[in-house]
Amino acid sequence: MLIRTAQAAAGLAAACRLREAPATASEAPPDQAIWDAHVHLTGVAGSVEQRVDGLLKIAGRVGIERLVFCMGTSFVPDPSPEELRKQNDEVLRAIAHAPNRVLGMVYVNPKQTQASLDEMERCVRSGPMVGVKLWIAMECSRPELDPIVRRAVELKVPLLQHAYDRTAGNMPGESSCGDVAILAARHPDASFICAHTGNDWERGIRTIRTVNNVWSEVCGSDPTGGFVEMAVRELGAERVIYGSDAGGRSFASQLAKVYSADLPEGAQRLILGDNIRRLLSPALAEKA
Repeated sequence: MLIRTAQAAAGLAAACRLREAPATASEAPPDQAIWDAHVHLTGVAGSVEQRVDGLLKIAGRVGIERLVFCMGTSFVPDPSPEELRKQNDEVLRAIAHAPNRVLGMVYVNPKQTQASLDEMERCVRSGPMVGVKLWIAMECSRPELDPIVRRAVELKVPLLQHAYDRTAGNMPGESSCGDVAILAARHPDASFICAHTGNDWERGIRTIRTVNNVWSEVCGSDPTGGFVEMAVRELGAERVIYGSDAGGRSFASQLAKVYSADLPEGAQRLILGDNIRRLLSPALAEKA
């Protein structure tokens, strides 16, 4: 554990020696390739624009080039159509404020099928967003998800699905890694990011292992050793993605999981940016 802690500290120290990102979001970031696949506007204060500036400043200190935002300034687990639009409007403001450093995923609710599809049209097909975000309104293995997934495939964007495996039982509507695996098996042409990999990551990694269109995302648990190594060993480095869950969690603590892992440099590059860029590249190419 001491060795892993030292490795993590050395990696973060190297990142911090880079030129600090400018405080204003409109300026260019450091020349780094780290993309954070899972960031929220919650957990920090101020207007949408002030929150973006603050998060970008901190991200730049540890070498993160781009942030992928999802959901607005408050967590609403079962949003109405009006709330969905409000939440996505705030992410659109974040993108507009720093378009060279901020990307976004549209927040949808499978209980609100038509409103969700409308938001996908507004924010993805006709807007700048490059993915779909699902939280805890409904377990994702249910058939109500199918129209959303089919449209995501048509739009060539991945789906980021919150997934937890809580020892005391999940919250109502909360998906487990098993739910993600069931949905992904039903839609083999779709791409799913298993956010948090269940938090109980040993169980989560094993659950999604045989479903090749699911990527393990490493945010959402304490920065303990072993998570990233196991994910690479069981899934391959091509199916592991870095995310922080900031501002609820720190960029640095989640980066430490990757920096402290005993991995080749090429595998680390895949996890820290190449994999999420590859998943987002079809949408980014169309929006270019």
